[in-house]
Amino acid sequence: GHEQLLKMMEERMMDVEQKLRLVKRLLQDKVNQLKEQLSKNTRADAMVKDLYVENAQLLKALEVTEQRQKTAEKKNYLLEEKIANLNRIVRNLASPSFSP
Repeated sequence: GHEQLLKMMEERMMDVEQKLRLVKRLLQDKVNQLKEQLSKNTRADAMVKDLYVENAQLLKALEVTEQRQKTAEKKNYLLEEKIANLNRIVRNLASPSFSP
């Protein structure tokens, strides 16, 4: 009975060792999966930071462009007023009342 008990204990020990190897393999797979996910997250984080910086630059460029457009519109309005005034002067000069 003593040898049979030892044999049973040995079989149980081998079974436990096999299960431990399986668990170790599963844990290693999970570790590898998590490392890969961490790497992807790190790259994604860097991309988000780059996009944030690029977005800030684009917003600044848009602001500058809008300011230039407003300035151009103001200059255009002033030029149109000057043209209207010059046209009025030309009409007045060409009218018969100024003729000799």
